[in-house]
Amino acid sequence: MSLTQDIGAYIAQGPGAIPEAAAVIIRSGFIDTVGTMIAGRDEPAVRLLAAQIAERRSAAEEATFLLGPQRGYSADAALLNGTAAHALDYDDVAIGGHPSTVLVPAILAEGERLGVDGAAALRAYLVGYEVWAELIAREPDPHHRKGWHPTGVFGTVGTAAAVAHLHGLDAGRAAHAVALAGSMASGLVANFGSMTKPLHAGRAAASAIEAVRLAARGFTASADAMEHHAGFLAALSPTGRADRESPSKLGGDLRILDTGLSIKRYPMCYATHRAIDGMLALTARENLRPDDVTDIEVSVGSTQASMLRNHRPATGLEAKFSLQFAIAAALVARRVGLGELTDGFVSRPEVQAQFAKLRIVQTDTQCPLEPIFALTDRVVIRTGTGRVLDSGDIRFPHGNAMDPLTLVELREKFLDCAGAAPLDADAVFNRLATLERAENLAQLLAA
Repeated sequence: MSLTQDIGAYIAQGPGAIPEAAAVIIRSGFIDTVGTMIAGRDEPAVRLLAAQIAERRSAAEEATFLLGPQRGYSADAALLNGTAAHALDYDDVAIGGHPSTVLVPAILAEGERLGVDGAAALRAYLVGYEVWAELIAREPDPHHRKGWHPTGVFGTVGTAAAVAHLHGLDAGRAAHAVALAGSMASGLVANFGSMTKPLHAGRAAASAIEAVRLAARGFTASADAMEHHAGFLAALSPTGRADRESPSKLGGDLRILDTGLSIKRYPMCYATHRAIDGMLALTARENLRPDDVTDIEVSVGSTQASMLRNHRPATGLEAKFSLQFAIAAALVARRVGLGELTDGFVSRPEVQAQFAKLRIVQTDTQCPLEPIFALTDRVVIRTGTGRVLDSGDIRFPHGNAMDPLTLVELREKFLDCAGAAPLDADAVFNRLATLERAENLAQLLAA
């Protein structure tokens, strides 16, 4: 059986009984994504996209937009909600990208239309995660370095697998859905730090739904689209190192139990998070002020450095992909939160003045669990009095799957994201935290 067909068979069969450890991870993905979706709902990219959708909107009322009264075509709801969830770069991280920011909006939108329950949503998420993990593990070279944003690329295919499982497609049509999704997948790293990056997530979620609905009608695609020499895996691997021949591991040990989800504590590119942890710890311990510091050296992996392209950001959007800003905010404000990721804060003279103090040292080590990151990051600060302050090697930031947030910490982030949104945030959090008990997904989205 080909890889594409094997994926189709796995989708049709389903993941079997879900261990509670996996269910905990999946619930955290739903909680965090809905929180970041709410927090991002008023971002400029989301408003512009909403206007575009409204211009072409049909009379369809299948799914809920941004936990509000507006309803529409489920793919449009997934498009808007996925973009909102990724707009602040505050969403979870795993398997080379941001899995929940694509999986959750598509599952909620299409699941609401289909009338499925929370337990079905939990199973669909696991199917999508495992297919995404299976495919991305077959390429040894970092996709970000080649210009591919895995959230938009693998997210489209993995989420098509999740939605196909929701639909109950047979193995043949599920394989067609995945192959179709492969031709819809895209996302360029060059667009990081712009409105287009969050659109990658929204488009992946919407395209997954479109691919599945076409396949359900009988629309066909190639039976070997994933593994063909001119197929999905080969196209993403210009060096030709992708493994297109090994048998699938789907249906065996769950990868989600190995890699989990890493929940962000800062609304910035995840490549900055270890350095932020180190800088905040040193700043607090030594009670540092900006004038105390003469220079800062941060060691990060080469792939991380390539993503952090904005060395002198002028806007909050640009600052999300700037190690200079991450370090400056930690030193000036002693926090890196939503309040700091604004145009006003980024342009403050005392913030801009810190950028020149930073020197980035690139390392070639590789984390075996998160290959796009170095094994460790490190922060070294030199003061005007000649002191040298060293964070030491930082293996994982707090919130990483290896050092996860507690449910209390996750709730704190969710409530902060919900802010002044017109909904009972506590009630929504509690429903998401008991996802499998929901009789239908519309209940989860009730304000």
